[in-house]
Amino acid sequence: MNKATDQIRLDLLTAEESPFGRLFLNPKTTALTDLTGVRLLGCRVDTVRQHYKGLPRPELLCLVEQGGMVSFAGHTWHAGRIGRDSGYQYKLQNADLGFVLLLKNFNVKVDVVGSHMKIEVSPHAIQSCSPEVLQEWMDRFAHEALEHVEVSQCAAHLALDFQGWTPPADLTSEMQCRARSRRDISGIKEIHHAGESVTYGCAQSFLFGSASGMQLAIYNKSLQAKSADKLDYWESVWRTLDNPFDAACPLNYNPDETVWRVELRFHHSIVQQFADGSCDAHTGAVIGTTNYQHLAPHLDGLFQYGLASFRYQACTGLYDAFWTLMRQDVRVSVPVVSLVDHTAYKRHYKTAKGFSGKNVELFVGNFVSLLARERVGAKKAFASLKEWDCWPVIRDHYEAKGKTENQIYEHIRDLLTERSIRWGRAV
Repeated sequence: MNKATDQIRLDLLTAEESPFGRLFLNPKTTALTDLTGVRLLGCRVDTVRQHYKGLPRPELLCLVEQGGMVSFAGHTWHAGRIGRDSGYQYKLQNADLGFVLLLKNFNVKVDVVGSHMKIEVSPHAIQSCSPEVLQEWMDRFAHEALEHVEVSQCAAHLALDFQGWTPPADLTSEMQCRARSRRDISGIKEIHHAGESVTYGCAQSFLFGSASGMQLAIYNKSLQAKSADKLDYWESVWRTLDNPFDAACPLNYNPDETVWRVELRFHHSIVQQFADGSCDAHTGAVIGTTNYQHLAPHLDGLFQYGLASFRYQACTGLYDAFWTLMRQDVRVSVPVVSLVDHTAYKRHYKTAKGFSGKNVELFVGNFVSLLARERVGAKKAFASLKEWDCWPVIRDHYEAKGKTENQIYEHIRDLLTERSIRWGRAV
């Protein structure tokens, strides 16, 4: 995608350029947009998912197999089995602490070192302590649950809450991004299968991108918080930016007005690409982050990259006024020094360009034959393939041939069906 530029910011009273002005000038059309009514309620880390490799401790598996209330790492948890779609067999949950521990990867044998643990952290736990302390909590849980522990990588969701700007109904069609999938959730209006695009009416929520990559979600947070019975909690969070000492404008949050959210979600594989490709601007050293604590100083960089990847434009090559406001004024609220001005951010990933793909085709063929022999179903086979370190190369190879991720799954499914029918149990 070609780069876009920001709109010009003007002081509302003097009409002179100002880095903090809320009057935005479109230099191509001379149109003005007044965003003085927009109130930013804070940009926070909404979700952390820390991955660990290791061997599950047998005594813990026996414990969670029982289900119900159990004691683990000095706390009481609710244990139980979970659906295969999660990728894990068991979970330990303590909503009061704000942690969910997912255990025993479905696609890795229990006696093999692998990605057997993922820790999901709730917003209130993230906001209640520093990244360093939060990492200590997660690492302690991991060492209690696994042998041969290795920190793998983390995923993060960054959320900006605001009032005074409402996403337009045509946002889905006007958003510029590479994402194949884009949805707008509030009553289906039309579906385009070829482009993996879904358009809905009376927009309350928009979603761009896939869960296995980078996603942008824009949705009515007031409605979502109320439906989840979390409105009281979020109102207390939004009020933290009120200023009772400012007589002219003591309140930032207006309880009678809808709160909207822009949320950027980074899968752990995307974070890994940033860790491998981003460098200190002065020393050239790769940042090489593997956990949330070390990622925290780079969250501003992730947020800015997300806004540049999903671009809402006023016209070709020019950001919408609200996008300009977010790009220039928003910083992620974490109690660490941001390194956004000292780091050159870039994703590093191998592609299948210049590669015939013969090895990919041979591997997929042998992979399918072995799975057919073990009578493994298509969903489990595809999930195993996506967990493999070389999945990006396989995905890029098929993408170059015009196949979407869903079509790759269908290809695997069809190959499994063919082998099972033609060879039966002889495979």
